[in-house]
Amino acid sequence: MATPDPVLATDASFLYLSKTAGVPVFAPHDGSGGASLYAATLDSHPEQQSPSDADEWPAGFAAGIVHRLDTWTSGLVIAARSLEALAAARAAFAEHRLSKGYFFLSDRDVSWDEHRVDHDLAHDRRKRSRMTWKRGQATPHRGQWYQAETRLRRAEQGGGGYRLWQATMATGVMHQIRVHAAAVGLPLLGDKLYGGGEDPRGRGRFYLHHATLQGWPSGSVPDVPVPQDWP
Repeated sequence: MATPDPVLATDASFLYLSKTAGVPVFAPHDGSGGASLYAATLDSHPEQQSPSDADEWPAGFAAGIVHRLDTWTSGLVIAARSLEALAAARAAFAEHRLSKGYFFLSDRDVSWDEHRVDHDLAHDRRKRSRMTWKRGQATPHRGQWYQAETRLRRAEQGGGGYRLWQATMATGVMHQIRVHAAAVGLPLLGDKLYGGGEDPRGRGRFYLHHATLQGWPSGSVPDVPVPQDWP
């Protein structure tokens, strides 16, 4: 079965891609293969195999893909078309010049409509796949603490009694929205790693979507609407 073209729009420097939930950005390292955003991008734009101004991409940036989303996170991913564009994009992320907008569903509720969460994050001491937030100086963790800030805002009542929230951040620590939302009583629907309970669709997934990006060095970036198949 052919993989749909993930490219939403292009300009002289970048491709703007839409990633489907359940499809990883890159195929697993175990060689098991399967669909990936990387493969779909090369299927539709084979010129992305190499940058326009060099022979190959740096390690970790195959097809010019600038950043990653978790497998179950859908939405906007950007690929550079040249090493010059990749350098500009990496600088924008590293210097926190971007405002990244996400939506998520939760089956919980809180008394407030807007909240700023600024808990530092680090890797869990016992479980590599999990992050933890800093509750105090003695909070168990592994490695360094990373500064992170997420702004949460109620969006609307979702279907089935679920609540739609908007999350905005400039930083990009691993699992940042998932951990920060759970820390203030709004674990993502289906996110069992952080207390979100069962996925109502039975797919073992959580509901997080990257919709907007502001401050991009190349100018306007297309918005990616929340998927219509969300409960």
